[in-house]
Amino acid sequence: MRATLRWAHADLRRHRGEALFIVLATTGIVASLLLATALFGYATNPWQRVFTQSQGAHVWIHTGPSADARELAELDSVTSVSGPYPTAAASVESRGTRASVELRGIVGRPETGRPLLASGRWLDPAAPDGVVLESSLARSLWAAPGDTLTVPGTARTLTVLGIADSAEPHYSPGERPGLVWALPSAVQRTDGRSGQVTGLRLADPDDTDYAVQRAVTLLGAGAVTDVSHWQQARSAAQGGNRLLGQVLGLFGLGALVAAALAVHGAIGTRIRGHLRDISVLKAIGFTPGQVVRNFLLQHVSFALLGAVLAAVLTQTLGSRIPGRLGDAVGVWQGLPGHTAALLGVPVGAVLFIAATTGLAAWRAGQVPPVPGLRAAAPLGGRLSGLARGALGLRLPSPLVLGWHKAFSRRPRSLATLARLALPLLLMVVAMSAWTTIDRFQSRPDQIGLAAALTVRADETLTDPDVRALLDRHPQVAAVHPGVEVAALVPGQTGTIALRGLGTRQDPYPFSLAEGRPARGPDEAVAGQGLLDLLDVRVGDRVRMTVGAQPQILHIVGRSIEPENSGRVISTSLDTLRENDPELRAALYQLQLRPGADPRRVAAELTEAAHGDISVHAVPNPADGLSPLRGVVVGLIAVLALIGLIELLTAIGGTVREGERDLLALKAIGLTPRQITAVTVTATACTALAAVLVGTALGVPLAHWLIDAQGRSSGIGAGIARGPSPVLLLLFGTAAVLGAAALAALPAARAARRRLADTLSAVA
Repeated sequence: MRATLRWAHADLRRHRGEALFIVLATTGIVASLLLATALFGYATNPWQRVFTQSQGAHVWIHTGPSADARELAELDSVTSVSGPYPTAAASVESRGTRASVELRGIVGRPETGRPLLASGRWLDPAAPDGVVLESSLARSLWAAPGDTLTVPGTARTLTVLGIADSAEPHYSPGERPGLVWALPSAVQRTDGRSGQVTGLRLADPDDTDYAVQRAVTLLGAGAVTDVSHWQQARSAAQGGNRLLGQVLGLFGLGALVAAALAVHGAIGTRIRGHLRDISVLKAIGFTPGQVVRNFLLQHVSFALLGAVLAAVLTQTLGSRIPGRLGDAVGVWQGLPGHTAALLGVPVGAVLFIAATTGLAAWRAGQVPPVPGLRAAAPLGGRLSGLARGALGLRLPSPLVLGWHKAFSRRPRSLATLARLALPLLLMVVAMSAWTTIDRFQSRPDQIGLAAALTVRADETLTDPDVRALLDRHPQVAAVHPGVEVAALVPGQTGTIALRGLGTRQDPYPFSLAEGRPARGPDEAVAGQGLLDLLDVRVGDRVRMTVGAQPQILHIVGRSIEPENSGRVISTSLDTLRENDPELRAALYQLQLRPGADPRRVAAELTEAAHGDISVHAVPNPADGLSPLRGVVVGLIAVLALIGLIELLTAIGGTVREGERDLLALKAIGLTPRQITAVTVTATACTALAAVLVGTALGVPLAHWLIDAQGRSSGIGAGIARGPSPVLLLLFGTAAVLGAAALAALPAARAARRRLADTLSAVA
């Protein structure tokens, strides 16, 4: 045991840099996997916690005020009912921010769908104008208990008594109104559109679609105005956090495989360089098992040290990371499965590295105790016909010999090439993710966000007045009137968003990934989420119900739809007016001129209209993905570290194998500088081949992964963008030149070794 420890200590002192790289790479990989676990937990568990504690309803059905929603309690799959509650549509304003809300009349706190009070107090009959805000609405309004909300167009005010969490879909400006709980008397005094809402808790959540279909059949399609269910609320609550977790997890696992292969290659190279040492150990009595354990335990110790360091850093400093990552780690540390994940992820990573390095360590145990037997094997192959032809053309011999040296030992060369190409491939995928996010922010018009602002006007303003007000602003390039309503899908199992934007004379510029724009009567374009929901394709016709009116549309194109999980079908406002001639525009989508500041334009329009319009910025999915930029940079750094480990291993192996050819190269007249050039050329050729393979495979892989994520999120395929050719050229050039620079110093030292040292190495 003492001899084993002394040999391991001496080996560690000789390869300190390699050991440090392995520890740092393992630290980065395990930290990435732990952050991915935290983001997955953060994305799912907060909503699940609220849903469980509030006995949340699986389905919320909005109906007209005359519908008899009490009949829903008689459905077989319904275990409990929340409501029906009277509702009224309204707008509220706080600190200059306006929001569309749904006032819901409620007495007491129900058992099903019970709001969880986060701050303040619940409704009190002694405060008839007191309200409780849903937490996402309160954040948007910057409201807190004790604040006063105004109702635009009236002298009425509402007092915020409390803030509560709910498992229902959260407030989304321009898409979904915020939820405000109030006393029934306060709802009755509201002039907005009235209705009622009922929550259903089901015995089996998987029967949600069937339960909705039964409920719509029971009440009548004309009575149902909107349907929301628990899957939509959970998906909206997860948002971009799940995507961040998927990205971190994918790159973390890829980096783990790359690191394991790099360690495997490092052990194999070190074994070939320590054949005499291993033979001496065998000669003095070391068994093959002891040799295997020595190599294996040494590298597992490096991996274990890196894993422990990653766990400690994540636990102590993870919550201090700015932005969403820090919030995710803070929430994750309070979840029940936190301890198991904090221990399980590092242990799993260490075991995986141990399993992949076991084979290389086993080969060390098979080294014969007489090294001369292996030296008798052929040392290299003959020059290929291509190499001899290149020499015949009087190409520089160091370049030809270096190229031949890089690829003469085909199995070993291919293995080195694959290990070096894997981290480069993952870097290309990471750069593609960065480019795609940058496209979302710099060219939103290409990913379904042609408009920068959405304007909604009070009923006191007519359509010509609003158009004239918006057209007068110098920074407004185009105004597209529109309307968005909830429509029942075929089978009546849920609702989708039906939008009418623009006119046939001035169509809205949808971003199409497939098909053509909707120009004719009853033509429409749809998002990927809607196509998947209805199991239809471009070219099909779909029937839906808007109130009591059926609407049949011909889908002629697939648009990139970042809103409402892609469950959107869009046509022109003229098409919707054919069914309802009295339909008026409820919103206006504004395209701004290049360089215009949306916030400044919104403030100026609101001031010009004297508060009679509400202006909201169109939400961009990339706004929630801003932490991904830092993640991509960190992952590229980890992958570069892994690639550096593999590159140093390849350089070391090339230099050691070149020691046996050193006498022959000197005998044919090559100078030390030319011999150095042979090794540098061999390393550069290997790096160049790895760059070509990594780029050729990485770009299509990145497109496939990003488009697959787009399809699963409902946005749809066609959003992926790869790095520019210039960036890829700079990336490849930096990799090749960096590899050549790293190989220059050890190659120069080897070329200037004394003749006695060279003879000793060959022996």
